[in-house]
Amino acid sequence: MKWLWLISWHLIFPYEFLDPRNYHGHDQQPRNDLCKFTIFLHVRNSKLVDQVAVLAPNVPAMYELHFGVPMAGAVLCTLNTRHNSAMVSTLLRHSEAKIIFVDYQLLEIAHVALDLLKKTETKPPILVLIVESDGSPPTNFSTSDGYEYESLLATGQSEFEIRRPIDEWDPISVNYTSGTTSSPKGVVYNHRGAYLNSLATFVLHGMGSMPVYLWTVPMFHCNGWCLPWGVAAQGGTNVCLRRVIPKDIFDSIALHKVTHMGGAPTVLNMIVNSPVSDRRPLPSKVEVMTGGSPPPPPILRKMEELGFGVSHLYGLTETYGPGTICTWKPEWDSLPPDERYKLKARQGVQHLGLEEVDIKDPVTMKSVTADGKTMGEVMFRGNTVMSGYLKDEKATEEAFRGGWFRSGDLAVKHPDGYIEMKDRLKDIIISGGENISTVEVETVLYNHPAILEAAVVARPDNHWGQTPCAFVKLKEGFDVDAQEILKFCRDHLPHYMAPKTVIFEDLPRTSTGKIQKFILREKAKALGSLS
Repeated sequence: MKWLWLISWHLIFPYEFLDPRNYHGHDQQPRNDLCKFTIFLHVRNSKLVDQVAVLAPNVPAMYELHFGVPMAGAVLCTLNTRHNSAMVSTLLRHSEAKIIFVDYQLLEIAHVALDLLKKTETKPPILVLIVESDGSPPTNFSTSDGYEYESLLATGQSEFEIRRPIDEWDPISVNYTSGTTSSPKGVVYNHRGAYLNSLATFVLHGMGSMPVYLWTVPMFHCNGWCLPWGVAAQGGTNVCLRRVIPKDIFDSIALHKVTHMGGAPTVLNMIVNSPVSDRRPLPSKVEVMTGGSPPPPPILRKMEELGFGVSHLYGLTETYGPGTICTWKPEWDSLPPDERYKLKARQGVQHLGLEEVDIKDPVTMKSVTADGKTMGEVMFRGNTVMSGYLKDEKATEEAFRGGWFRSGDLAVKHPDGYIEMKDRLKDIIISGGENISTVEVETVLYNHPAILEAAVVARPDNHWGQTPCAFVKLKEGFDVDAQEILKFCRDHLPHYMAPKTVIFEDLPRTSTGKIQKFILREKAKALGSLS
C-alpha cells in the first residue's frame, strides 16, 4: 500500500535520538542522517531565522521535517495541501520561506505558485521534491528545478551539530489559520509552548510508552496538535495515511494494532456511516481524540458502539491545537446514555500545560456566572498560547486585548467549572431578540436518522431580524423532504430555535473538517427574507 508508511522512533523531545537504529522505515534501514540538510541551510544567528515551508500530506518526510527543521535552527512553516497555487504563492511571499519541500503529488501546484512569485519579482524558495521511497521523480521534475529529498539527505554529515534555540521563546513554527484569505494570519509557535503542549497532548491522549498512532489529523494543521513531537517522546510508532477514508483507517488499525488516533468530528462521522464492507473488527479498543468543532452526541455514541473510546478536546490554531479536555468523571458512568454523551460533548477544563481558560464578558472582562446559562467569550492565557501573528502587530494586539487571548467562541461555564461552547461569535443567530445557538440546533438535526451532515446559519428576516437556516446532507438511501425535517426540529426544540428553512446540498469544508459557514451564510443571505 503505497499510501501507508510506518515509522517507529525512540526520541527525546525535542531533538535527540536515543538510538537512530530504532527507526524502521519503508526500506527497513537505519536513518541516522535524518535531516542533514543543515549544511544546505543558512541560518542567521538571531531570532529572525529562515523559514522552511512544506507542502505535503501525512508522509514520513513531513514527520521528519518536524525534527530536522528545528535541528537546523530554522522555523517550520507547514502549508495546507488543499490550497491552490495562488494561495501557496501568497503564503510563500508572506512567510519569506527560503526552501519549500513538496510532495510529488503536489508538484504542479508548487510549480505554478513559484511562477507566480517570480512575476511579483519575489525570489522563489529552493524546491526540494519528496517522492515515494520505492518510486522515481515525476516526469515534470528535473534537477534544474531543485533537489530530491533523499538525495539531498545523502549529502549531509552524520556528525552535524544541532542548532539549538538561543532562547526558549524563539519561534519553532508558523501555522496559517484554516480561514486564510489574501490577508493571511501566520500563527507563531515558540519552542517553550510546543514543548509544553507536546507533553500535555500525549497525556490528554492517555498515551503510555510505545503507542501506535494513526495519523488522520493533518500534520500541517497546528503541527498535528504537536503530536509529531509528543508521540516521539513516548517512543511511539506512527502510521501515516495519505488519504483519510474509512476503509484505510480500519485496514491500518487491524494491520498495525493502532492504539490511538485523532480526528475532527467529520472523520468520526465518516467512520460511523461507512459501509459495513469497509469495516474490520478492532483488535483492541482504539482511543480517539476529537476536536475542531463540537462533536454531535449521536456520533460519539455510534463510535463507542464500534469499539472506539472517544475523548473530546478543544482549542484553536492560536493555542497550539488542544487547549482544554473534557476530563471524564467516574460518577458520570451511571448516567443514562444520552446524558453521558451530552456531557462528553462539552469542551471541559484546561490541560496541565495551559495556565487558565475562562468565560468572560468581552466588554467588561469579568468572568461570567458559572450557571451553565450565561454566555461569554472563551479566553485563554498561558505558555501554550501563540507568540502572535507573523508581521501583523495590529491583529496580535486585538487578539490579546485585555491581557487574554480572545478566541471568538461563545460558551457557558457549568457549576463544576466545565465549559461548553455554544457558538462562534459570528455564527450566533439573534431572532426576535433571542440568542440561538447553532450548535444546539445542529445537535438535534444529527439525531434525525436520515441526516449525515448538518450546519445552521442565519437567514435574514424582515420581521424577526434573523431565522435559522439549515443546510443538510442526507445519508445514502434516504429520501425525506424539508417539511419532515422542520417538523422533527419543532418537536425537539423551542419553536423560535427551530429552522424555518432547509436546503439539501453537500457542505463545504476546510481540509481539517470544519464546515465553511461563511460560504453558507452568503447563500442564506442571497435567499432574502422569509417574511
